[in-house]
Amino acid sequence: MAMSLIELSGLTTYPVKSAAGIGLHQAQVTSRGLLHDRRWMVCDRNGKFLTQRKLPKMALIQVTVDETLHLSIAGVPDSSLELPAVPATAQLLHVNVWGDACTAWSMGDKAAQWLHHFLGVDAQLVYMPDSTHRPVDHGRFETPNSFSDAYPFLLISEASLADLNGRLEQPVPMNRFRPNLVVRGCEPFAEDTWKQIKIGDILFDVAKSCSRCSIPGVEQSTGEQGKEPLKTLATYRRWDHAIWFGQNLIANGEGTLAVGDTVEILA
Repeated sequence: MAMSLIELSGLTTYPVKSAAGIGLHQAQVTSRGLLHDRRWMVCDRNGKFLTQRKLPKMALIQVTVDETLHLSIAGVPDSSLELPAVPATAQLLHVNVWGDACTAWSMGDKAAQWLHHFLGVDAQLVYMPDSTHRPVDHGRFETPNSFSDAYPFLLISEASLADLNGRLEQPVPMNRFRPNLVVRGCEPFAEDTWKQIKIGDILFDVAKSCSRCSIPGVEQSTGEQGKEPLKTLATYRRWDHAIWFGQNLIANGEGTLAVGDTVEILA
């Protein structure tokens, strides 16, 4: 029997950590992840990162980026903020992401005031310049990361989500899990067994399963926190004191990905 074709069916970049993602048909792969992915981050006045874990309404922050970073609040007219994507002046700040101390550039008072008005907490927006080296959480010090939790890419198969949704009273969309790469054509949780894959012309190492926090419980269209799908996932995807869904990847090279690219399982 012929093997089914596995292909890339979704691409998403998340320019601001924990804000809404941008769905793409084609995306540039850089050493830090998809172009623009998590190069901006919201943090408190002490430089500690802030996410939907504590502020689920961050899901409502809509983002577009080119030479300008444009922020707005879903469903709120006249809420837009435009800033130069890269600050003209490098005002250095020390920030912390899961214990990783690194240097960032402030996006300025205007962004801080906008975030305070929406989130109700003292917050600031920062940018990771190319000069900042934050290594991935996999013993590969030479591989840089952005402000993502630990790895540059997250992959989930459509079949794994379908398996979960078959167990839920109310199905959830893929954006609850915030993957960069979505694939179709494989069995549920086949990605758990992959060690190395090739998507288009780019080779990826499958570094580690993704342990899930509370964010999949946030409805991304409303910013409201709920118990599902984590409650159900815990009944069959819980081990080593964590809930697992998706795989973290590291790219061995740069290039371009496009929806429809073939996924080859090399190991």
